[in-house]
Amino acid sequence: MAQNVYRPLTSIDLLQIKQQDDNKTTSAGGKRHFEQISSVEPRSYRDESVPSFQKASAVALSERRQPQIESSRLTATPSQKPHLSWNPTSSLNPLLNLSHSRYGLPEPLVQNFASLGIKYIYPWQSSCLLGRGLLTGEKNLVYTAPTGGGKSLVADVLMLKRVLENPRTKAILVLPYVALVQEKVNWLRRAVDGVSKDVEVSSQIPEAKRSKWPASRSVRVVGFFGGSKSRASWADVDIAVCTFEKANMLVNTAIEQCTIDDLGVVVLDELHMIDDDHRGYLMELLATKLLSLGRSVQIVGMSATLPNTQLLAKWLDAKFYESKFKPIAIDEYLVCDNLIYPTSTSSAFVRAATQTCGSDSLRLTTPCRTIHASTHKELHNPVKNAVVALAVETASEGYGALIFCGGRQACQSTALLISKAMPNCDKVVLEKRQDVIDDLRSTLVGLDAALEQTIPRGVGFHHAGLASEEREILARAYDNRIIGVIVATCSLAAGINLPARRVILQGVRMGIDAIGPAMLRQMRGRAGRKGKDEVGESFLCCQPNELDEVMQLLKADLPRVESSMKPEKRGIKRALLEVLTVRLATHRSAIDEYIRRTLLYHSMDREELSRWVEDTMKELQSIGQVQVDATGSYEATPLARATVGSCMTPEDGVFVHNELQRALRAFVMDGEMHVFYMFTPINIWGISEINWRIFRNEIERLDESGMRVLEFVGISPAFVNRMANSGKQLPEEDEEQRRTARVYRRFYAAFQLRDLCHEIPIPTVARKFEIARGLVQTLAQTCEGFAAGMIQFCEIMGWGMLKSVLEHMSDRLKAGARADLLDLARIPFVKSRTARVFWENGMRSLRAVAEAEAKDLVPLLLLVLNPST
Repeated sequence: MAQNVYRPLTSIDLLQIKQQDDNKTTSAGGKRHFEQISSVEPRSYRDESVPSFQKASAVALSERRQPQIESSRLTATPSQKPHLSWNPTSSLNPLLNLSHSRYGLPEPLVQNFASLGIKYIYPWQSSCLLGRGLLTGEKNLVYTAPTGGGKSLVADVLMLKRVLENPRTKAILVLPYVALVQEKVNWLRRAVDGVSKDVEVSSQIPEAKRSKWPASRSVRVVGFFGGSKSRASWADVDIAVCTFEKANMLVNTAIEQCTIDDLGVVVLDELHMIDDDHRGYLMELLATKLLSLGRSVQIVGMSATLPNTQLLAKWLDAKFYESKFKPIAIDEYLVCDNLIYPTSTSSAFVRAATQTCGSDSLRLTTPCRTIHASTHKELHNPVKNAVVALAVETASEGYGALIFCGGRQACQSTALLISKAMPNCDKVVLEKRQDVIDDLRSTLVGLDAALEQTIPRGVGFHHAGLASEEREILARAYDNRIIGVIVATCSLAAGINLPARRVILQGVRMGIDAIGPAMLRQMRGRAGRKGKDEVGESFLCCQPNELDEVMQLLKADLPRVESSMKPEKRGIKRALLEVLTVRLATHRSAIDEYIRRTLLYHSMDREELSRWVEDTMKELQSIGQVQVDATGSYEATPLARATVGSCMTPEDGVFVHNELQRALRAFVMDGEMHVFYMFTPINIWGISEINWRIFRNEIERLDESGMRVLEFVGISPAFVNRMANSGKQLPEEDEEQRRTARVYRRFYAAFQLRDLCHEIPIPTVARKFEIARGLVQTLAQTCEGFAAGMIQFCEIMGWGMLKSVLEHMSDRLKAGARADLLDLARIPFVKSRTARVFWENGMRSLRAVAEAEAKDLVPLLLLVLNPST
């Protein structure tokens, strides 16, 4: 079948290029004369608490104590090209204006786009949108564009146009992370604010009432993700912004309720994650189901790191579009031994690394700038010295720097190091930073001690160990230029939109793993976002002995995206189970037809695939998930329906089924530990690793009821004691050992869950178990989603009594409180701490709070904010 491919419009005549004067620019990292660098004036406000460390900062300081990087003697290197930036305009091409009739967008939507900073679009976006059959929803689309190149807008326009044109049409936007879902929901709500959607009046409404029925209403945008407080259903939304898991559940619901025809468009963002070992199969499963239905659902897939676009387009029967356009030029540099080498292209980058394979030959290469070595012992390491120097210079000039480190501890130590060398700020900025500290202090988790030191100096850090509220406050402060430097783990590169003038990579390894080419591209893509900066720079800082790894990284191509249903990834078992559960296929011929719709079919030998499908079906029968009737038809068992309905893999479904069956025979009802254990997620590796010393202490504090739960689930206190004394890791060499390890991890995490439901604050729980506060919060949020799945599991299996027990504890889990506060915890934005203050001061019901006057409530709310008063 011929590929549906089209090329972008010629844009050379449409560009209006603003060329900066190379000799006059003072942007961070731009070419400047040495006199310009050394004459940077200090900020006017003098903070008397400047650390003494600043006297020996990362770079040679002038008498004015201002950090600086000195240019090398070869300042006029040919690699220093003028910076080009592109401001789109419709003066030469009216199609660059979204109000053009070809796009068919309502004027209020176009005005909202303008208020969000999108007044015109780029030629590649126009060319892509105007591809035949795309705006009408007749054709699917797979496209790739660099990070920051405007790829999301193409999908947004296609999605919003379909939703607004048809009264019944709904859309699903799929994103990998909760933070991205929340960010996108907020953006879309602003985009559709005041935009009306026609309403289809149901024929079931009496004729007399139809005239009073509204002809239009606002567009409903709802986020669906684990831990969400929203109670919205598929019927309540126009645009559902979902994580992989929730999107798959919504499509299953629509199929079962026979409302799938209302789904008009599905957008798959970060399409390259389809080969993710843990969750990628859900994206492939979702798209394959839509293709198998034969409905007119438009599928739009996009990514910045997609090397084999044509394969995915063939799978989805889609047009494909590839753009290399970057609105902001990004200059790339290699930093080694305090020398900065310009590398405007990847090949030049590799050549620079090749030429610097030793400290002697390093001097033979032409650096464009030199970083002064520091006399301070903490900065003897050239990589640390370079990172601090580059960050300080960027912040000194009023721009943002984003630094990627290998782990949480590295983030905090690097942030503290940079903060000691940061310049002074004026009083207004210092007051704003104090406001940020006050905001952090008012969160449920309180103020982190390291952030209390770094924020006044204009430096923050961002990693999974922080609570979500902390990360949001820091991101907002950085976006508003209150803080100028963020030090983050590599997960930030894909997890949230925080662009920077300068991106700095501290080494070629993030933790124990080397940076891959896809991750490198995502990190670099954070530099120079349009609307934020006119220039972008990325610096890869490394040691001379790491240059071999640098060369391998820069020579590497982006990995080809493959199916996550391959045998080694095990996604096919869940895919087949779900197809049978929603009855998309019941016979082998229908199953084969479904398999032909998968990405796997396009990348695996057909005979081998057929044998493997047959073996998988037999395996599903052997574990009680599938049965065959007298006619040879496959049928999903109640266990299979419960497994799919609660978003579990077949293996996890069997594990949970066995655990719940044992609980039905002997549930320990005279205590809470059994319920907490049941609510603890099965797969919590990385969220709550076992500290055996703490585990032993918690077991010693258990009452008789808790000890019976220990024995019931298979926990041996003697084994815990041996592990605490030996310091060894849990053995997980075979399936039985892995099952045992899962039980021990769950029970250890259940102790944390118990404390949270007893109203013990997150920081206290974190200190007690010696883990980051953000991980405690993540555990609580994960447990909420898992608890909902367990309740659904019991309902489908017909275990009503067990469901009731779990539902009661689920309410406590959501509230993070004891049973007496559940009524008060139903009040929006009232957490357990506020509810307890109300309770202890006589307001013990919703009615009591509703009838209270403001003069009675304000003192109590102040008491919540300042418990010491």
